[in-house]
Amino acid sequence: MRFRDRADAGRVLAARLKHLRAADPVVVGLPRGGVPVAAEVAAALGAQLDVVLVRKIGAPDREELAVGAIGEDGVTVRNDAVLRDLGLSWDDLADQIERERAEVRRRADILRPGTRPDLRGRTVILVDDGIATGATVVAALRVLRDLGVTHIVLAVPVAPPDSLAALAPLADEVVCPSRPRRFAAVGQWYDDFTQVPDERVRMLLE
Repeated sequence: MRFRDRADAGRVLAARLKHLRAADPVVVGLPRGGVPVAAEVAAALGAQLDVVLVRKIGAPDREELAVGAIGEDGVTVRNDAVLRDLGLSWDDLADQIERERAEVRRRADILRPGTRPDLRGRTVILVDDGIATGATVVAALRVLRDLGVTHIVLAVPVAPPDSLAALAPLADEVVCPSRPRRFAAVGQWYDDFTQVPDERVRMLLE
């Protein structure tokens, strides 16, 4: 299955999420590409739209290896098993953690025109425009759980089956209409995969 653009992908996704309308969900997009997809879902469900802001904490000299994540409200998620294997403590990463905390605050100021909704006890639909490795989605799922979300639905238009299988235990429900086994990059499944500027994200959230 191919998509014309992110809005088209969002409409396809929304059709698979109609059963959640009664749950009064909050739809959160991963910036920047996930937000136009999430906007279509939120419009179809009559739901509030927001962004989830996370920053991965990478291992020293191995940034691709996530040892934790930082979210809003000072939320931190640690992967203690990986830290142990690397002989690291959370305190060893204090400088990086502070930098990423500052970046989360900066992104919130740029992207969100209002206040963040209280997600405690809510059903939240986490939306991105697709998943490759899933590292950012893992961080977002863990941060959302730490923010008190009781039911998390991971909703993406396209992702490889192995990535979805790895993510499924972290969510309560996974919705993904296209699950190609031959997968090189998210953009290959879109006719238009133009980068989404910050201004567009902010406009969608207003």
